[in-house]
Amino acid sequence: MIAAERFERAAVLGVAVAEETRRLIRLHLMPAEVGEDGKVVVDVPFPDAAVVTALLDVAADCFGERGESVEETRQAALETLLQLADFDADSQLNATNR
Repeated sequence: MIAAERFERAAVLGVAVAEETRRLIRLHLMPAEVGEDGKVVVDVPFPDAAVVTALLDVAADCFGERGESVEETRQAALETLLQLADFDADSQLNATNR
């Protein structure tokens, strides 16, 4: 496998991970809390929470995200994942209806 093909496959996998994260968050988006700092808090129940946690941990390692705590590291990875998948206007997280 040549380097360009490996890069393309890695890019497709990265977008798939980002979209799956967005799909799981969108699935549990309502009802959501808005914190005083404007951040939206989404309660993702088990077993989806385990998947989201694993995706964020992998993304944090991949992107080299660091934080003072595990939660801050995961939050940074989430923000990067959401930015990565934002280019797709058809993304489920961008949809107004479920």
